[in-house]
Amino acid sequence: MTELNFETYKDKVMGCWTGKNIGGTLGASREGYRKTYNINFYTQDLTGDPPPNDDLDLQLVWLAAVERYGNMVNASILGDYWLSFVIPHWGEYGMAKNNMRAGLAPPFSGYVDNDYKNSNGCFIRSEIWACLAPGHPDIAVKYAYEDASVDHAEEGLYGELFCAALQSAAFVECDKDKLVDIGLSYIPNDCDVARCVNVARKCFKDGIPIFEARTLIHKEAPGSFGLHLYDKSPSGKRRSPKISEMDNEPDMEIGIAGYDAPENIGFFIAGWYYGDDFGDAICKTVNFGEDTDCTAATLGALMGIVMGESNLPRKWTEPLGGKITTMCIDNTSDGIWIPKTVVEFTDRVIRVTPSFLGVELCDLLAENGYTISVKSGTELYRSKADDYIPKMTGTWINKDSSHLYLFSPFIQHLDYPAFEVLVDYLGEPFFETNVPRGIRIMAVTNAHHMRHQNWVKIKLYVPEGIKVLGASEVELPLNYNIGSKSEILFEVVDETFIGSTLEMLVDVSLIGRHSYGIVKIVLKRQK
Repeated sequence: MTELNFETYKDKVMGCWTGKNIGGTLGASREGYRKTYNINFYTQDLTGDPPPNDDLDLQLVWLAAVERYGNMVNASILGDYWLSFVIPHWGEYGMAKNNMRAGLAPPFSGYVDNDYKNSNGCFIRSEIWACLAPGHPDIAVKYAYEDASVDHAEEGLYGELFCAALQSAAFVECDKDKLVDIGLSYIPNDCDVARCVNVARKCFKDGIPIFEARTLIHKEAPGSFGLHLYDKSPSGKRRSPKISEMDNEPDMEIGIAGYDAPENIGFFIAGWYYGDDFGDAICKTVNFGEDTDCTAATLGALMGIVMGESNLPRKWTEPLGGKITTMCIDNTSDGIWIPKTVVEFTDRVIRVTPSFLGVELCDLLAENGYTISVKSGTELYRSKADDYIPKMTGTWINKDSSHLYLFSPFIQHLDYPAFEVLVDYLGEPFFETNVPRGIRIMAVTNAHHMRHQNWVKIKLYVPEGIKVLGASEVELPLNYNIGSKSEILFEVVDETFIGSTLEMLVDVSLIGRHSYGIVKIVLKRQK
């Protein structure tokens, strides 16, 4: 461990949000088009008043959640904030809200019937977790997982884990190759995000011309972002969609709709490598086209962390005036307070960081402001020693380990002071009449906090018309060793249930303790 002093930390957090604002503004006017550009500066008429952009908006909501719940914030809490304060109904945002309103909690809210689960809407939210866990990619990734599972899964989720690790490490490391390797260590080696990142880096090292690199990144994991444009009426309003011009780009295959995170992450990594400096890098990223506000904003934030706000070019910072303009947040409801400037946003983040990280990592009594104990060198990578845990336990992953990507999208994770509960739905959350349906419940001792041997009681409650096949209640020994768990496979069958939504309750308690957890299981009728 090394120390990150307060002034350096604050400068880098300020650089993160300033860079995010710059990149999002630069790319906003070019978003949504599959074509290349040749821009070298803002194209808007800016007078210290940047246009609104969802890349920064959503993280303001997450900050409000952290200010209230601290490091206990999780996917369920973020989902409630999403429903209360996030306005858009488009793409993955809308699908997640629909699923949660139907009773499907994360991670199902991000997975079920979500054609955009592999898109870009969550990797653009990684910075808040990196800023709250500087120099601790494992912690940043833990919360990025909770965040991403609200409205994404699979490649979309991997994208946020990669970016969170990369940006957290950027508080203490500046070497591009090392940072990329750190980010890659937290996601599967064979996922499309990893492959596109590796193609981008290899193209640069092999001297491939930049727009040829763009084509090669796209071919590695073809997306479809920017194909569905809109004609505009004389009033400027959008109307019927049309397919954009593809004749001039015969090498750009049309991929699956919504499968956009891998190549767009590859694009901003390429812009970073090919760029000569801050401005050149974000311009090259926008010149790739597609989701230009997301890619340039994410790269701007990353470079802002590495450089610090004090080293960002005034040419790029001054036109924005340090202001934040929102478009996706419901400001009419009480409950959250939205910062109006980057300075205000930064101040609120650095105020909550000590309680978020805790006294073990943050020394509040240090002279000249608090200091943060941060990892360095090989400590920043995902520990390969952790690999024995999933091999030993199958699907369980300890909450403090760094391989959350191994979680199935069909497993719900709940955390209590003395134990954790994992609910494995064994597939998508559906049931059919007269077809047995299994649900596996796993209880895990929270061995990092309470090292005690226990007995756990697990009881299933079902509504009328549902029959439990076998026992509906068990008592099992629960060891405190890391990787130990107690589990029961409940099987139920719909015999005379008449509803379209099946809700069951599981009561998990440790014998001899007052604490318990009530888990709600929701299944939708398939036929």
